Amino acid sequence: QLLEAKASLSLAQTRHALQLQQAKAQMNNMVPKKQFEQLQTGLREEQCKAQQLQENLHRQAEQTRRQLVRTQEEHERLLQAAVKQAEGLEHNLRSAKAVLAEKVAQLKDVQAQLSRNKQLIEDLREENRGFSMALQAAELKQKSTEEKNQLLEEQASALKQLVGKITPASLS
Repeated sequence: QLLEAKASLSLAQTRHALQLQQAKAQMNNMVPKKQFEQLQTGLREEQCKAQQLQENLHRQAEQTRRQLVRTQEEHERLLQAAVKQAEGLEHNLRSAKAVLAEKVAQLKDVQAQLSRNKQLIEDLREENRGFSMALQAAELKQKSTEEKNQLLEEQASALKQLVGKITPASLS
């Protein structure tokens, strides 16, 4: 629009200059008064139009400049907000990395503890197998001992009976 307005202004100025030259030439050639007045009126109208176009051009230029300033300020504000947001995200990322590193260390400790516990459980199972075998051997031995005790008790009972029979006979 600015370029169009400049072009219109330039065209109007050129027309004005041409009309002025024509008017002077006609005046030199004794232009009739009515035609001279018409040319003067046309010239004034063109001057008025040129003045209006120039004012419009200045007004549009000022509006465009203000709009550019507002747009630039808005872009700067948005850029600052984006920078702040990026900084916040970067801080959050660093915090998350630190937390993750801590969790990884904790998990490694837990994994090491689990490995130790697994080994202890395996050792206890081996020990339990040994105890189980020893318990089975002890139970077998106890059973054998109980059977022997039973046999000895039966023999002792038989011996008592025999002694009980022998003793009255020998006393008589």
